[in-house]
Amino acid sequence: MEDRSEFEDIRPYSDEEAVEALKRVSRHPAVPTISKYLFPKQRSNVLANMLREIRSIDEFQRVVMIGVINAVLARSSEGFTVSGMENLSSIDGKFLAVSNHRDIVLDPALILYAMNSAGYPSAELCVGSNLLSSKLIEDLMKSNRMIKVIRGISARQMYLNSQTLSKYIRLSITSGKASIWIAQKEGRSKNGIDKTEQGLLKMFDMSGEGTFEENFKELNIVPMSISYEYEPCDSRKARELLMSRNAPYVKKKNEDLHSILTGIGQKKGHIHLSIEKPLTAEEIAEAAAHTGNDRYQGIRGLLDRRIHDGYKLWKTNYMGYDLMNGTTRFLGEKYLPEDLEEFKKYTEHKLGKLERKLDRNELRDIFWHIYGNPVVTKEAE
Repeated sequence: MEDRSEFEDIRPYSDEEAVEALKRVSRHPAVPTISKYLFPKQRSNVLANMLREIRSIDEFQRVVMIGVINAVLARSSEGFTVSGMENLSSIDGKFLAVSNHRDIVLDPALILYAMNSAGYPSAELCVGSNLLSSKLIEDLMKSNRMIKVIRGISARQMYLNSQTLSKYIRLSITSGKASIWIAQKEGRSKNGIDKTEQGLLKMFDMSGEGTFEENFKELNIVPMSISYEYEPCDSRKARELLMSRNAPYVKKKNEDLHSILTGIGQKKGHIHLSIEKPLTAEEIAEAAAHTGNDRYQGIRGLLDRRIHDGYKLWKTNYMGYDLMNGTTRFLGEKYLPEDLEEFKKYTEHKLGKLERKLDRNELRDIFWHIYGNPVVTKEAE
């Protein structure tokens, strides 16, 4: 049996560990409240009972998580659509999904949901250790095939942990153990602009034993793009961007947890996931023909173009574009005057919940850029 002890600190739970963890979760005092939100027509102990009866991670995802996502979509969205699922059938073996990142929990959860609905095995998910703010969240995430990406450590430790993560990802894919999901950059996009971090690509390459071209080809990289009609945590993102203009933004205790709950509960409108064509051997070879960092920039360009091409632009995006530019370019074609009035009301309602000391004009401009920037990005491709 292969020795995987070096991955002990980052790996997901085993089935046995998940069973015990979910029993712990079932006893948490917040579970009845969560249960009533998700399943309002059933008794408050229904979720706890489900968790206690789970015997494997597959069963947890099939019995509990699918029901949870269905409930979240029913209560806070106008529907979830998927395109490009056929692109996964062209892959021989497991793959590395790289997507934009707008919501802490929903992005990976919806990708797993889409794969499960189409009959594909669940992937493992790379999630930052900063989100494991409580044992409850850690138990839920690691029972849901979460790979821990360790953050908040020294540069030397970061390098060593990147080596371990890179090796885990490559071994999981090349051995056929599991497909992997990871966001294209650390943290969510706050301004509606999605760009792949070069450091992420260097991390992928660290564990490869072949040429640059061989190392990237064997990962079977699949770009994915998720688009929300109403941006998760939009006003929180605007607040953080404004406050970070004058000083480094420091998160308060449990702020990530609040963002998770806000993202799950807030109005999201329509949601679309686009699964793009995998990076081809020819495209990777073209990037590999360059030298130094230009090779990584080649891969980065491929990923960014695919992700941007996959954007589903909603009328909120077009209204954000016109409002941030003071134009009426898309009025009549993409939205109506009454839509614009409703979006303005929505803007003031969301910003009205923030501290009075924050400049409303600046907040409003940032808020509209969050929605309008995807239009700018897609048109620039």
